[in-house]
Amino acid sequence: MDTADAELHGTHGGEGMTLIGGTLRAWRCWLLLACLCCPLWAVAFEREEVVLAPGTERVALAPQLAYHHDAEDLDDLATAWRRIDGGEMMPLPDGVDAFGFQRGTFWFHARVINREVHEPRWMLVQEYPLSDEVDLHVRYADDRVLHFAGGDHRPFASRSVRYRHPNFSFDLPVGEPVDLLARVRSQSSMQVPLQLYTPKAFTEVSRDAQLAIGLYYGIMLALFFYNLVLWLSLRDASYFWYLCHVTAFGLVLFTLNGLGFEYLWPSSSWMADHMVPISICLALVAMLQFSRTFLELPRRWPNGNVLLLALMAFFVLFGIASIWLPLRISTPVASRAVLVGVVGIVIATIVVLRRGYAPASLLLLAWSMFLLGTAAFTLLAFGLLPKNFATEYGVQIGSALEMLLLSIALGHRYAALRQENLRITAEANLRLERKVAQRTQEVRSALLRLEDAHARLRDSSRRDGLTGLYNRSWFREAFRDLAQQAKHSGTPLAVLMIDLDHFKSINDRHGHLAGDDCLRWAARCIGRILRPHDALLARFGGEEFVVAIPDCGLAEAGVIAEAIRHQLGDEACPSGEKRIRVTASIGVHVLDPQADTDLDDVLGSADCALYAAKANGRDCVELSTAG
Repeated sequence: MDTADAELHGTHGGEGMTLIGGTLRAWRCWLLLACLCCPLWAVAFEREEVVLAPGTERVALAPQLAYHHDAEDLDDLATAWRRIDGGEMMPLPDGVDAFGFQRGTFWFHARVINREVHEPRWMLVQEYPLSDEVDLHVRYADDRVLHFAGGDHRPFASRSVRYRHPNFSFDLPVGEPVDLLARVRSQSSMQVPLQLYTPKAFTEVSRDAQLAIGLYYGIMLALFFYNLVLWLSLRDASYFWYLCHVTAFGLVLFTLNGLGFEYLWPSSSWMADHMVPISICLALVAMLQFSRTFLELPRRWPNGNVLLLALMAFFVLFGIASIWLPLRISTPVASRAVLVGVVGIVIATIVVLRRGYAPASLLLLAWSMFLLGTAAFTLLAFGLLPKNFATEYGVQIGSALEMLLLSIALGHRYAALRQENLRITAEANLRLERKVAQRTQEVRSALLRLEDAHARLRDSSRRDGLTGLYNRSWFREAFRDLAQQAKHSGTPLAVLMIDLDHFKSINDRHGHLAGDDCLRWAARCIGRILRPHDALLARFGGEEFVVAIPDCGLAEAGVIAEAIRHQLGDEACPSGEKRIRVTASIGVHVLDPQADTDLDDVLGSADCALYAAKANGRDCVELSTAG
């Protein structure tokens, strides 16, 4: 650019000197020099820098983007930089950034100057999700080079932002030229729509795009579940194959939009590549089979039925072959075959419609919408149409209209084929089934209520009405089971007797309702401490609680008892506006699994330890020394 400007200025200066000097020969020489310099100036103009002016939030790089197609994949990074510095890169042909299915590697270059002082951070987004490898090299004025890697042959987590399109976030110093060199290699369609965004602009654009995609898939899900209900009700094969078509085509678009790589196989480059042709084949098989069933081709047009069966066989075989075929072969063939399959369906629909089958008219309109959208997307993939909203989202627009019209066509077909007597019979059967189901549900509900009442009654007999803990009689039954388990496993079984200190004085001073609050509060505190230990807690009587802790030795039981004592003593029990301090004395005894001791002896030993704790001043823990 600087050389061209200097030559241009030199030209004007030469013309001025020629006019001043009045020499015709010198004037012709300068004119010839100006003509020679014009191509250089034109090239420099086409490759002018991308200036990010103040207020800029989004820039498409295609108008200033230069590229080089390394068909043999021989260039390395150093060679690419030499091409850039030597001016060997070519501008995009007509500014079109879609090249169709090409072999080799494409290099793209743009020089960017950031004039927006408030936005040092920018994002480069390649708005095409199916490229295999996308490498971005950012060269600053001080020759520092940063490298970023993306594409669906790299883990999804390598992207700067979790988004379906490859994206790279980097700094652009204000006022300094920065070279952006992108290397793109892919077996899929070579589409490289590069956009520069501020973080705010990217957030807004991605939000709007996700909303549009969400609306599309919302329509698909609504149609799917609506027709699923109809299929379950009618058992019509057309509804089943319609559901298969919606599911398979949803998978196609989930893959083409990059959402499959984002959500389903973020670490599998094989799935990211091969699911494109495989999902296309699945969708075409479902589409063809749906058309055969809907149009009743075996009866209405046998030759058309053979045609669609042949197409189905091709897509089944090609889908299996796509597991091993290179992507540069399978994807273009599958993309072209979509048009062939839809054209075959349209031909069959026209023939059946001409033979008087009225529901085929809606089917023809539906496939026409789909054909237009698919044709636009396919031509974009081969670089024959420019990328815009209609071509990029042609498949989504066409398929949404197609599936909606197909759903309407199914309803119309069902209404046309049903006889009035069959409808009455079906309604009568449906009413009978509903009554049977209702009566069955009533009986089941009654049984469930009875079982629930029985369970509550059984549980209430085990529970203490005030604290909700197990009562003394249930503790004795459960303790015998715990003692047997401890004896069989050879593990100790700890027993804690807990008595709230001076509880009579609490009742006398604050009233029995406050005493009840203290008992409930103490039960909750003890329960919180014992929860990790799988312990059995019960109210033994009055202000006493008893605890059995399986697989717990004397030392560990003492630690647990101290934790209970601190939990009770360190907090005050709330009772209305009062705060009542409650302490406890705890006796601990451990049952020897080898000893033949009954429950009363164990409780007696724990009770002795409890009385020792009371004798030592209360609010303490005493360990039993009994064998």
